[in-house]
Amino acid sequence: MEQFQERVIRAFKLDPTLYRELKADETSTDQAGAVVVLAAVAAGIGNVAAGGLQGIALGTLLALLGWYVWAYLCYAIGTHFLGEEHTRATHAVLLRTLGFASAPGMLRILGFNQALFIPVNLLAGIWMLVAMVIAVQQAFAFSTPWRAIAVCVTGQVIQVLLILLLVVLAGGD
Repeated sequence: MEQFQERVIRAFKLDPTLYRELKADETSTDQAGAVVVLAAVAAGIGNVAAGGLQGIALGTLLALLGWYVWAYLCYAIGTHFLGEEHTRATHAVLLRTLGFASAPGMLRILGFNQALFIPVNLLAGIWMLVAMVIAVQQAFAFSTPWRAIAVCVTGQVIQVLLILLLVVLAGGD
Protein backbone atom coordinates (compact mmCIF):
# COMPACT_ATOMS: atom_id res chain seq x y z
CA MET A 1 0.00 0.00 0.00
CA GLU A 2 2.88 2.36 0.76
CA GLN A 3 4.32 1.85 -2.72
CA PHE A 4 0.90 2.56 -4.26
CA GLN A 5 0.49 5.82 -2.32
CA GLU A 6 4.01 6.91 -3.18
CA ARG A 7 3.37 6.23 -6.88
CA VAL A 8 0.10 8.19 -6.82
CA ILE A 9 1.90 11.15 -5.24
CA ARG A 10 4.63 10.91 -7.90
CA ALA A 11 1.93 10.84 -10.59
CA PHE A 12 0.43 14.04 -9.15
CA LYS A 13 3.93 15.56 -9.20
CA LEU A 14 4.31 14.62 -12.90
CA ASP A 15 7.49 12.64 -12.17
CA PRO A 16 8.77 11.17 -15.48
CA THR A 17 10.84 8.53 -13.68
CA LEU A 18 7.58 7.02 -12.36
CA TYR A 19 6.48 6.21 -15.91
CA ARG A 20 9.82 4.64 -16.83
CA GLU A 21 9.50 2.54 -13.65
CA LEU A 22 5.93 1.50 -14.51
CA LYS A 23 6.94 0.61 -18.06
CA ALA A 24 9.29 -2.02 -16.68
CA ASP A 25 7.12 -3.18 -13.73
CA GLU A 26 4.66 -5.72 -15.11
CA THR A 27 3.25 -6.23 -11.60
CA SER A 28 1.92 -2.65 -11.43
CA THR A 29 -1.06 -3.25 -13.72
CA ASP A 30 -3.48 -3.78 -10.82
CA GLN A 31 -2.26 -0.59 -9.15
CA ALA A 32 -2.76 1.35 -12.38
CA GLY A 33 -6.26 -0.09 -12.67
CA ALA A 34 -7.02 1.01 -9.12
CA VAL A 35 -5.95 4.57 -9.96
CA VAL A 36 -8.27 4.60 -12.98
CA VAL A 37 -11.20 3.32 -10.90
CA LEU A 38 -10.54 5.83 -8.11
CA ALA A 39 -10.36 8.69 -10.61
CA ALA A 40 -13.56 7.50 -12.31
CA VAL A 41 -15.44 7.20 -9.01
CA ALA A 42 -14.18 10.68 -8.07
CA ALA A 43 -15.56 11.98 -11.37
CA GLY A 44 -18.87 10.28 -10.63
CA ILE A 45 -19.11 11.75 -7.14
CA GLY A 46 -18.10 15.12 -8.52
CA ASN A 47 -21.00 14.86 -10.95
CA VAL A 48 -23.61 14.52 -8.18
CA ALA A 49 -24.48 18.23 -8.25
CA ALA A 50 -25.21 18.02 -11.96
CA GLY A 51 -27.15 14.78 -11.95
CA GLY A 52 -27.83 13.45 -8.46
CA LEU A 53 -27.33 9.72 -7.86
CA GLN A 54 -27.84 9.00 -11.54
CA GLY A 55 -25.09 11.54 -12.24
CA ILE A 56 -22.70 9.57 -10.02
CA ALA A 57 -23.30 6.36 -11.96
CA LEU A 58 -23.21 8.06 -15.36
CA GLY A 59 -20.16 10.16 -14.46
CA THR A 60 -18.26 7.10 -13.24
CA LEU A 61 -19.20 5.03 -16.29
CA LEU A 62 -18.32 7.80 -18.75
CA ALA A 63 -15.00 8.45 -16.99
CA LEU A 64 -14.06 4.75 -17.20
CA LEU A 65 -15.17 4.43 -20.79
CA GLY A 66 -13.49 7.68 -21.76
CA TRP A 67 -10.22 6.69 -20.15
CA TYR A 68 -10.14 3.28 -21.84
CA VAL A 69 -11.01 4.70 -25.24
CA TRP A 70 -8.33 7.38 -24.85
CA ALA A 71 -5.75 4.80 -23.75
CA TYR A 72 -6.55 2.54 -26.68
CA LEU A 73 -6.46 5.44 -29.13
CA CYS A 74 -3.11 6.60 -27.75
CA TYR A 75 -1.75 3.09 -28.21
CA ALA A 76 -3.03 2.82 -31.78
CA ILE A 77 -1.92 6.32 -32.77
CA GLY A 78 1.45 6.01 -31.04
CA THR A 79 2.31 2.62 -32.51
CA HIS A 80 0.72 2.74 -35.96
CA PHE A 81 0.69 6.38 -37.02
CA LEU A 82 3.12 8.49 -35.01
CA GLY A 83 5.61 5.96 -33.70
CA GLU A 84 9.31 6.44 -34.15
CA GLU A 85 11.55 3.76 -35.61
CA HIS A 86 12.41 2.43 -32.13
CA THR A 87 8.83 2.57 -30.74
CA ARG A 88 8.03 -0.84 -29.25
CA ALA A 89 5.56 -0.25 -26.40
CA THR A 90 2.85 -2.81 -25.74
CA HIS A 91 -0.78 -2.12 -24.91
CA ALA A 92 -0.12 -3.36 -21.34
CA VAL A 93 2.73 -0.85 -20.89
CA LEU A 94 0.51 1.97 -22.04
CA LEU A 95 -2.34 0.87 -19.75
CA ARG A 96 0.03 0.94 -16.77
CA THR A 97 1.53 4.32 -17.53
CA LEU A 98 -1.74 5.98 -18.55
CA GLY A 99 -3.45 4.43 -15.54
CA PHE A 100 -1.23 6.36 -13.18
CA ALA A 101 -1.42 9.44 -15.39
CA SER A 102 -5.14 9.57 -14.57
CA ALA A 103 -4.34 10.23 -10.87
CA PRO A 104 -5.05 13.99 -11.12
CA GLY A 105 -8.59 12.97 -12.09
CA MET A 106 -9.14 12.15 -8.43
CA LEU A 107 -9.49 15.90 -7.89
CA ARG A 108 -12.81 15.76 -9.74
CA ILE A 109 -14.43 14.60 -6.50
CA LEU A 110 -14.40 18.29 -5.52
CA GLY A 111 -16.87 18.96 -8.33
CA PHE A 112 -19.72 17.90 -6.02
CA ASN A 113 -19.71 21.58 -5.04
CA GLN A 114 -21.54 23.12 -8.00
CA ALA A 115 -19.48 26.31 -7.80
CA LEU A 116 -16.29 24.26 -8.20
CA PHE A 117 -17.55 21.81 -10.84
CA ILE A 118 -16.23 23.60 -13.93
CA PRO A 119 -12.91 24.89 -12.52
CA VAL A 120 -12.09 21.55 -10.87
CA ASN A 121 -12.88 19.57 -14.02
CA LEU A 122 -10.89 21.99 -16.15
CA LEU A 123 -7.89 21.83 -13.80
CA ALA A 124 -8.05 18.03 -13.53
CA GLY A 125 -8.42 17.67 -17.30
CA ILE A 126 -5.39 19.83 -18.05
CA TRP A 127 -3.33 18.16 -15.32
CA MET A 128 -4.27 14.71 -16.64
CA LEU A 129 -3.41 15.73 -20.20
CA VAL A 130 0.06 16.87 -19.10
CA ALA A 131 0.52 13.61 -17.14
CA MET A 132 -0.65 11.61 -20.16
CA VAL A 133 1.88 13.36 -22.39
CA ILE A 134 4.68 12.50 -19.96
CA ALA A 135 3.42 8.91 -19.68
CA VAL A 136 3.17 8.48 -23.46
CA GLN A 137 6.61 9.95 -24.04
CA GLN A 138 8.11 7.52 -21.51
CA ALA A 139 6.08 4.49 -22.63
CA PHE A 140 6.97 4.95 -26.29
CA ALA A 141 10.47 6.30 -25.57
CA PHE A 142 9.82 9.25 -27.87
CA SER A 143 12.86 11.45 -28.26
CA THR A 144 10.85 14.66 -27.73
CA PRO A 145 7.54 15.50 -26.08
CA TRP A 146 6.07 16.85 -29.36
CA ARG A 147 5.18 13.42 -30.67
CA ALA A 148 3.61 12.50 -27.32
CA ILE A 149 1.59 15.73 -27.39
CA ALA A 150 0.35 14.88 -30.89
CA VAL A 151 -0.61 11.35 -29.78
CA CYS A 152 -2.47 12.54 -26.67
CA VAL A 153 -4.26 15.49 -28.24
CA THR A 154 -5.32 13.47 -31.28
CA GLY A 155 -6.51 10.66 -29.03
CA GLN A 156 -8.44 13.07 -26.81
CA VAL A 157 -10.15 14.80 -29.74
CA ILE A 158 -11.26 11.46 -31.19
CA GLN A 159 -12.37 10.25 -27.74
CA VAL A 160 -14.47 13.36 -27.13
CA LEU A 161 -16.08 13.03 -30.57
CA LEU A 162 -16.89 9.37 -29.92
CA ILE A 163 -18.45 10.14 -26.53
CA LEU A 164 -20.49 12.99 -28.02
CA LEU A 165 -21.69 10.61 -30.73
CA LEU A 166 -22.71 8.08 -28.05
CA VAL A 167 -24.60 10.78 -26.14
CA VAL A 168 -26.42 11.87 -29.30
CA LEU A 169 -27.26 8.28 -30.25
CA ALA A 170 -28.53 7.63 -26.70
CA GLY A 171 -30.92 10.55 -27.09
CA GLY A 172 -29.05 13.04 -24.91
CA ASP A 173 -29.31 16.76 -25.47
